[in-house]
Amino acid sequence: MSSDKNVTSAPAHIPNSIKFLFGGSAGMTATLFVQPLDLVKNRMQLSGVGSGKKEYKTSIHAFTSILKNEGIFGMYSGLSAGLLRQATYTTTRLGIYTWLFEKFSGSDGKPPGFLMKAVLGMAAGTAGAFVGTPAEVCLIRMTADGRLPPAERRNYANVFNALGRIVKEEGVLALWRGAIPTMARAMVVNASQLASYSQAKQLLLSSGYFNDNIFLHFCSSMISGFITTATSMPLDIAKTRIQNMKMIDGKPEYKSAADVIIRVVKNEGVFSLWKGFSPTYLRIGPHTVLTFIILEQMNTSYKKYVLGDTSGRGGL
Repeated sequence: MSSDKNVTSAPAHIPNSIKFLFGGSAGMTATLFVQPLDLVKNRMQLSGVGSGKKEYKTSIHAFTSILKNEGIFGMYSGLSAGLLRQATYTTTRLGIYTWLFEKFSGSDGKPPGFLMKAVLGMAAGTAGAFVGTPAEVCLIRMTADGRLPPAERRNYANVFNALGRIVKEEGVLALWRGAIPTMARAMVVNASQLASYSQAKQLLLSSGYFNDNIFLHFCSSMISGFITTATSMPLDIAKTRIQNMKMIDGKPEYKSAADVIIRVVKNEGVFSLWKGFSPTYLRIGPHTVLTFIILEQMNTSYKKYVLGDTSGRGGL
């Protein structure tokens, strides 16, 4: 009779529905803290549109001007859209990524290689971006409204009012305006963010100076946030301007993402493609930190208290 003493049972896995729930919850919680920085980032990227004159000299100038002119609640313009975006986009991308990450890990728990992590991130990001584009369109418009003259503002009451009015006034397809650059940006963001986070975490752990704890998650997140910001900003500006554009004499202001990038470089200079780098990194950095720390802690707690796994690994 064979002995099963040396047989290692397969590790218990977090159900896919819980992975999606944790992903969305982590993103929504992080958004509550970084929404003002998202607003500043969007305003910086739209600065100079129309008149060609830059409204804000620096990110700090933008922050103080918005605070002075619109008040503390003005800093949270578009919060409902930001939360819906996380409920759709982040739920989808992190849920799919953690599911794929587990699928492509070895039977011994060995994580996939860096290139595979990047491919998994791109797949998850593309799916998430398509699902989240309607909320993204609302977010861009709601955060941009305060920079317009009162007569030109859309004055959406909340994200659901924005969704309804866009469908009524512009048609249902307008909810997916800018979907292609949004999905292209998401491919870059998620390939860099998710893959670089997993890789940074793995490298820091292998150095022997780190344990799998919150400090490791913080350091990995900050590295990931910087890489993500640098690689994604040109596409982010194209996405922002397309989703905020209005029809001029029945024609769209921009033909495509490439048209936006070409015109920005021609009229504002090549470095304008990274306009708003500081608030973007200050937004992506903390958002990445909070999202991954919250997600890792929820995964660890679920494994420990529900699945009985006391290894302390979060799963990314």
